[in-house]
Amino acid sequence: MHLETGTEDQAFREEVQDFLSDNLTLELRQAGQRTMGICSPHEASQAWQKILYARGWAAPSWPVEYGGTGWTPMQRHIFATECHLADAPMLAPMGLEMVAPAIMGHGNEAQKAYYLPRILAAEDSWCQGYSEPGSGSDLASLQCRADKDGDDYIINGTKIWTTHAQYASRMFCLVRTSSDGKPQAGISFVLIDMDTPGITVEPIITMAGNHEVNQVFLDNVRVPQKNCVGAENEGWTVAKYLLEFERGGRAWGARLQGAMVHLRQLAAARGMINGTFAQRLAGLASAVQAVEITEQRVIAEMSATGRIGPASSMLKTRAGTLVQEISECAVEIIGNYAAPHQPAAREWDSNIELLGRADELTVVGHYLDFRARSIAGGSNEIQRNIMAKLVLGM
Repeated sequence: MHLETGTEDQAFREEVQDFLSDNLTLELRQAGQRTMGICSPHEASQAWQKILYARGWAAPSWPVEYGGTGWTPMQRHIFATECHLADAPMLAPMGLEMVAPAIMGHGNEAQKAYYLPRILAAEDSWCQGYSEPGSGSDLASLQCRADKDGDDYIINGTKIWTTHAQYASRMFCLVRTSSDGKPQAGISFVLIDMDTPGITVEPIITMAGNHEVNQVFLDNVRVPQKNCVGAENEGWTVAKYLLEFERGGRAWGARLQGAMVHLRQLAAARGMINGTFAQRLAGLASAVQAVEITEQRVIAEMSATGRIGPASSMLKTRAGTLVQEISECAVEIIGNYAAPHQPAAREWDSNIELLGRADELTVVGHYLDFRARSIAGGSNEIQRNIMAKLVLGM
């Protein structure tokens, strides 16, 4: 279902479709089809971003002065939708969608001039150093310390659930620079080179069989104080600003539309688009459309104010539970064929013989992986507290 009207939107959609047809190789499409987690395999994601960068389309949501496209919110929605429907690799959001807006909003001119072009051109890969073993949803209780030593910080601590840290060249990291006052008041937002001595990355294998997340240990890691984004001890403000983009800037509508296309294909191939099951599919499709409309409101607010606001919490909560419902439905459709579990076959360049149909390969992995969608980026319980406070005034 397309929400746009008018010939300009349709002409733009056709332009995007032509570009995707010309530039998406079979290997890149396979990487998109086999995507698990929040982004496609690193090599495919980087390769696709460089193709988009050459066209000037790598960062549709960025302001034009930093390399953005100047597209309308509807054009950005069309682009994201068509990319998902064409099985384009999903780009890693940590650079383009998370740290970049934080640098634009709170960084100094030197930081903008150095980091933003590198993010845009896929010269750097980023990871997020927020959660710690004892500080997840209660992020303000983080203990990773940064102590001053001349012009540097000496950082000690550990971060966990760090997505793609094994590939990252840089990390944006929350550290404690003061213990005075409220916990939020002593946090700073720093940028760390991952090849700095003292950094160790240990893998965490998810129950879906993926190496997507890691634990990162920082032992006497020396970081220049000039790498602090925003003022020292005001990193909580930067972190909240970034979390708005993490929760609301993910093109959920496009992703859910792609998931629904796959779900209908699974059902049609097994003669299940009828009766009660058809009603269930219709209910999911209606819920996806509601998310798309909500997302358009969020995008419009962001375009007008530069902020996403509390609606991002509502969007993240509903979309996260909806993708779980879709994945549950997919498992029910394929039934016993869900049993074969071949994580290695999901590698984008894998030639492993499949035990079932190709469209079944990621069903169980998605089902398992999406259990975390109601926790990652702030649990649903935290999101509801935010909505109660900022929307309902409770």
